[in-house]
Amino acid sequence: MKIVKEAAGGERAAVSAQDLELIGALARKPLEQKEVYTFSVRLCDNEIDRDFERFTVPTLERLAPMFVGKAGIFDHQWSARGQAARIYKTELVREPERLTRAGDGYCWLKGYAYMVRTEGNRELIAEIEGGIKKEVSVGCAVEHAVCSVCGRDRSQADCGHEKGLEYEGRLCWADLEGAVDAYEFSFVAVPAQPAAGVVKGACFGSAARLEEEAALGRKYLENLRGEVVRLALLADRELDGRAMKSLADKLSHRELEELRKSYARRAGERFPLKTQLSYENRRAGDEENRAFLV
Repeated sequence: MKIVKEAAGGERAAVSAQDLELIGALARKPLEQKEVYTFSVRLCDNEIDRDFERFTVPTLERLAPMFVGKAGIFDHQWSARGQAARIYKTELVREPERLTRAGDGYCWLKGYAYMVRTEGNRELIAEIEGGIKKEVSVGCAVEHAVCSVCGRDRSQADCGHEKGLEYEGRLCWADLEGAVDAYEFSFVAVPAQPAAGVVKGACFGSAARLEEEAALGRKYLENLRGEVVRLALLADRELDGRAMKSLADKLSHRELEELRKSYARRAGERFPLKTQLSYENRRAGDEENRAFLV
């Protein structure tokens, strides 16, 4: 599951001898302090964002080494010409005195990036220094999006809980777990959010398209739940319709499909279909009535 998160960043960072050594490991030749420009970026954190998702601390810990060596580009346009910077080290910053909406200590992943000073990037460096270029967005992949209410993996099946709603006083969000890879960080024009600066953008389509697809998915699940209830009542007349509907509303897509197949088979056994066509035992005398046969 690929995700994109935007955050605040763009602070100038001092260059130490150790930094030059780390940068030299990524460059083809050793670079001197005067040849490089370094700055820091806030890559991502463990706060619940506006789409009610968040990175867990173990995920941030796994992402930290994955971002080392990754390029900085513009607006997630992956091309060699668009590479402007590269991350040479990361640091997990913990602020335990500050609590997230989930109730745990705030934690964020800080990246240190470098650029080689050239005539071509002089303007970009000036924009970073002047605070014009400070919003960045990261692209990475995680394995799971775990529901905070029921603990199910939302990336595998719909658990029935809607992010952003409360269930018995508990807010529903998705924990992003199991970091797989880090792709890049990108300079973007999206304004940073206060403090955490985390904003989520989907990388596979526009917001309108995503909303349309989500609406189709909800409609499909609604129809599937209705079909399961209908087949269940056909298969067993003693079932309570309201109870069956309440049960169907809580089931995931995969569970609904399994029930649909099971009840369809049982309903078919109870009400076998009879064919309207007959090809056997046709008498010769029936030929004159063939115009009236279906």
